[in-house]
Amino acid sequence: MTNTWWEIQILCTPDLEDSIFWRLETFGCRGVAVEKKDRFLLIRAYLSTLQAQLSDLTNLSTLLHEDSTAIGLPTPELNWHQINEEDWSTSWKQYWHPQEIGNLFLINPAWLPIPPSTSKLVIRLDPGVAFGTGNHATTQLCLESLEKYLTQNSSNTSITAPQVIADIGCGSGILGIGALLLGAKKVYGVDNDPLAVESTNSNCILNHLNPEKLTCALGSVHTLTEILTEPLDGIVCNILADVIIELIPQMTDLVKSGSWGIFSGILVEQSPSVITTLEKNSWVVDQVWQRQEWCCLNARR
Repeated sequence: MTNTWWEIQILCTPDLEDSIFWRLETFGCRGVAVEKKDRFLLIRAYLSTLQAQLSDLTNLSTLLHEDSTAIGLPTPELNWHQINEEDWSTSWKQYWHPQEIGNLFLINPAWLPIPPSTSKLVIRLDPGVAFGTGNHATTQLCLESLEKYLTQNSSNTSITAPQVIADIGCGSGILGIGALLLGAKKVYGVDNDPLAVESTNSNCILNHLNPEKLTCALGSVHTLTEILTEPLDGIVCNILADVIIELIPQMTDLVKSGSWGIFSGILVEQSPSVITTLEKNSWVVDQVWQRQEWCCLNARR
């Protein structure tokens, strides 16, 4: 039987973009794109009909209503319809465009030419069904943090490239690829989603990187203990606060003393709990970077 997909369309104010992205990610959506509509945003997301029924979409609508009400913003307008398997993976791509992030990066959709005049480090990306296009604030904060830790002219003189790092919850591979472009020696990526592992490996090849420099495996922190061949200089972990808190003791065991960590996917009100757990496990949080309701913790062990 041919699989079909839900195309979910959400019309919202720009201030709700990040919270909606978070909801869609946790809901299991694959492929998300944003289009400006006057003073509003039209967000499109895709979900297999095998994963969600009409009642699930109704529940999603309720959650979005509760989220917007809690922060005093207008309720998003949500609609959905079904599309065929062969249409879903390409229909959202027409709304995704090159995007500059931080001082150094340009995220360029794989199906578009690279701007000839750019002087940025270009990450060519076809995320497919994996999370991580660079649109979400947490991904942007992680890339900007990687600039801080991996650039040769970093103000932090205790950091010297090249380094060995791990990307926990690697998604499309965007952070690991960004790290390699910044001069990392080796990246180990893990994700619980086999489609994310496939996407990371494909995007590594797409960016003409040596596959030996990016090892990606199915699993989580426990998988890293089996595949690591050398200690880690740094960790980037862009998932959810509750999961980060659970994994911090295991992640701590994998890094050298003096290593750094980038922890994101954290709502601002969740950050004290994450910081407390980091401090209990011999980490010191140097900086908390915030973008709207999301934050990224830069820490050192």
